[in-house]
Amino acid sequence: MDPLRNPFAPGAGSRPPELAGRDTILDAARISCGRALHGRSARSIMLLGLRGTGKTVLLNEIGKIAKAEGLLVSKVESPERESLARLLYPEMRKIMRTLSGVEAAKQIASRGLKGLRSFASIFKIDIAGVEIGVEPEAEPGFADSGDLQYDLPDLFEVIGEAAQAAGKGWILLIDEVQYLSEADLSALIVAIHRMAQEGLPVLLVGAGLPQVARLAGEAKSYAERLFLYPGVGALDPSSAMQAVQKPIVEEEASIDEAALSSIVDRTRGYPFFLQEWASTAWNNADGPEITVGDVDQSYTETLASLDAGFFRVRIDRLTKAEVQFVKTMSVLGDGPYAMADIAKAMGRSPTSLGPTRANIISKGMIYSTDHGYLNFTVPLFAEYMRRQG
Repeated sequence: MDPLRNPFAPGAGSRPPELAGRDTILDAARISCGRALHGRSARSIMLLGLRGTGKTVLLNEIGKIAKAEGLLVSKVESPERESLARLLYPEMRKIMRTLSGVEAAKQIASRGLKGLRSFASIFKIDIAGVEIGVEPEAEPGFADSGDLQYDLPDLFEVIGEAAQAAGKGWILLIDEVQYLSEADLSALIVAIHRMAQEGLPVLLVGAGLPQVARLAGEAKSYAERLFLYPGVGALDPSSAMQAVQKPIVEEEASIDEAALSSIVDRTRGYPFFLQEWASTAWNNADGPEITVGDVDQSYTETLASLDAGFFRVRIDRLTKAEVQFVKTMSVLGDGPYAMADIAKAMGRSPTSLGPTRANIISKGMIYSTDHGYLNFTVPLFAEYMRRQG
């Protein structure tokens, strides 16, 4: 069929044509935005899920909802080895400048901008290679302690007050939350806690791997009550079928029922895999119906594409010793995997493998599912490793 009319979007963070099975999460976000704007208690959200489950897509969708509701939207991705102060400074400055253009919020936002310069100077943040100096008239003691856990809540508070005066709100979207340091995550939680206590219209929606809930709880014990933690996993069979079938029908084509079931069953409902295989089947089909033969023929091509891209980029980040560790995991079957079993299979003690385990976790390849147990952060990764021999 015509590849120009192919409705599927198997890219990183690309919105699928049919966002099936995520209504509960989007409704919760819509309610939080509405409550925040009306000065009512509103829960921030942490989206938790494996790679390729659509967390980034949901973040973008929540951003659209928030904008439509009247909130100012900031979105950042937490890269490895980048400080939260540097990550948030440009966004906070942009929001404060926007609010300073509203007469009712001008005075508050102006105070915030001056404090932000002190913040940038203390944390040695530069713009275009030029380090920012302290503003002479900046308010002493405001966002200038050099401790993010004290300074970030001050800045969030002034943004919240300015937004409230302007009849607006602010939502901060952070992708890859697991890469934040413990100190930075703690400061972020403290800042959001302050917003909840003060009833200010500031929300955080983060997205990250499943360990984020544990990391947040370890950073601040009250984090479990501060956030909603919806899981973003595989789609249930009905939603998975809808995600594939509806876009095809909307392009005035069809898919055989057995072909549809084959895609849903063999991808186990994981959104990225659904998009990849459905896209390949569309391109290979003569049409106007995608048949079982088309789907079977496309399977090898889809698998080769996933192996060369989605899976390969993960394994390329690992050292030889780390590759051996994850290969041993895959040989043991499908997870979760007991650390004791991995160590036994490698002829090593669990203690001696501790640094290797920690490095692989820090690279976002595996995570701790429970005390003494690990699993892959990438769906079906064990199968990929077994295919490599």
